[in-house]
Amino acid sequence: MAIGRAFGSFAGTALMAAAKKTTATTATVKTTVSSSARPSNKAGIQKVVPVSSELGKFVGASQVSRTDAVKKVWEYIKLQNLQNPENKREIFCDAKLKTIFDGKDKVGFTEIARLLSSHFTKSG
Repeated sequence: MAIGRAFGSFAGTALMAAAKKTTATTATVKTTVSSSARPSNKAGIQKVVPVSSELGKFVGASQVSRTDAVKKVWEYIKLQNLQNPENKREIFCDAKLKTIFDGKDKVGFTEIARLLSSHFTKSG
């Protein structure tokens, strides 16, 4: 059923104009918010913090964010082809990974963040 038939032609036109105006205002607000300056200090998992010497040697830095550490580990896993081809959720650990994964021969991909957390210093 057309809007004009349900509400009359004038009401339908008014409703469409109001919807168009709301959409334009919303788009302007979204553009303003997305282009506003972001705070330069990061918090949470993106905050750069000191790490253990083992993880520092692995990533090549004495301070790193949790997200960057996980990215570096996954880059290494992919580069060295350490993901189990039969079970993609399982990672085979070589000597370098064993230094940061408590000497385990293999880990599940859900364990990676938990095993890495012990390498980050506690703040506070």
